[in-house]
Amino acid sequence: MRYTVAMARKRALVVDDSKSARVILSRMLEKYDIEVDMAESAEQAIEYLKHDRPDAIFMDHLMPGMDGLQAVQAIKGNPQTAMIPIMMYTSQEGELYVGQARALGALGVLPKQVRPVDVSKVLYELHLLPDRRDMNEPALAPVELQADAAGERQPMIVPSAPSPDWGRRVEAAIKQQSVDLRRFIVASLDSLAGRMLADLRHTGPMPAAAAELLPQLPPKRRPMWAWAAALAAACVIAVICAMQWATTREDLTKSRAELAALRSANADLRQAREQLAATVKDLTAAFAASAANTAGATTAGASAAGASAAGVAGLLRSEPVPFGEIPFDHSRLDVLRDVLVKLEAQAFHGMVKITSFAGLFCLTGNATDGFAPASGSLPANKCDLVGNPFEESLSGQQRQSLAFANLVAGVRQRTSGAITVAFENAGTSRVTNPYPPRNESLTAGEWNRAAAANNRVEFAAEPSPSP
Repeated sequence: MRYTVAMARKRALVVDDSKSARVILSRMLEKYDIEVDMAESAEQAIEYLKHDRPDAIFMDHLMPGMDGLQAVQAIKGNPQTAMIPIMMYTSQEGELYVGQARALGALGVLPKQVRPVDVSKVLYELHLLPDRRDMNEPALAPVELQADAAGERQPMIVPSAPSPDWGRRVEAAIKQQSVDLRRFIVASLDSLAGRMLADLRHTGPMPAAAAELLPQLPPKRRPMWAWAAALAAACVIAVICAMQWATTREDLTKSRAELAALRSANADLRQAREQLAATVKDLTAAFAASAANTAGATTAGASAAGASAAGVAGLLRSEPVPFGEIPFDHSRLDVLRDVLVKLEAQAFHGMVKITSFAGLFCLTGNATDGFAPASGSLPANKCDLVGNPFEESLSGQQRQSLAFANLVAGVRQRTSGAITVAFENAGTSRVTNPYPPRNESLTAGEWNRAAAANNRVEFAAEPSPSP
């Protein structure tokens, strides 16, 4: 059974920031053949009222910006819109809130959890439906969709005049509530059937049994502007997402290119710095050797004794130190013993200076398990560490063995202090074999050959000045 409203088409404005709340109320109002306009904020509603005059306004309370009560006060304060009836449509409740809303000009409060019966009562109160007279004359006249087989129409029985009998009054009220509820159920089923029909049409060919039912289903009424607006919004969102994706991808590509350029420039600067340091060290060593040779020649020209002393001055020996061995031990002990024997035989007076230098090895491993020289075929840029952590971890006393210390003490005692031994750790301050340039083809073996040559101990003699 479907009902038609015996009145001119009315228009209502629903103001709510919740899209679902707007849609629910608008669907209920459309079942009463009321045209619905919607606004998602109070500011938008006031802008709408500048050029449109609805028959009623349903106003939410809590909204961003201007709230519902402020909007009611603004609308009622404008002489051009003051006569438009306003019903608060909100979850707020209580006598205090209702009194406040009515004091500002609202007719009442319609709860968000609204029932169809409540909507019907509010519409009568807002004069959007014909007035009922003690619920004896219904505003909706029932119309049978399909009568019985003979096409007979079932009239609705309505009391013709008020009766003092309270039982009949209650019965009439229940019948009216039943009519409203039945009308809402029929409208909901019509809407559901329309949506199902649209979904079936979009999914492809339908079964023959379903196709036979299509003429019996009413077409779904949906304004074209809604579809156009949804399509336009989808297109705008797609364009914005595509633009953001393209911009992000372009920025990422530029960042990667800049990072690669910075890494390349950093590698070139590091290589240039290492080559410059090696050149400076080589020049310093050459200058020191030239100065030592000049001093030796001057002393030789002065006296024969001075010539003998100059013969042992300067660098005596350079001994490599394998990675992982303490500098002053093993083969370096034999070298020191040989040097001291020769100096004692020449009646040398002065100091024997022993200097340890560290090589920078290409290593693999970690700080927990330790490091070891990398395999010779490993690319040099794959090293876990370039350095000499073992040598850096040794203190002054740990750099020499007990036998080394005893040999030094013994020569000082035998010569009554004429020959002394001094130790120095020079770290990586001077290299004798420059490290190869760092590039993609450099291997760990090539790098570690230079590191092994630079990881050494040098023995030098410095004679005491003549009295």
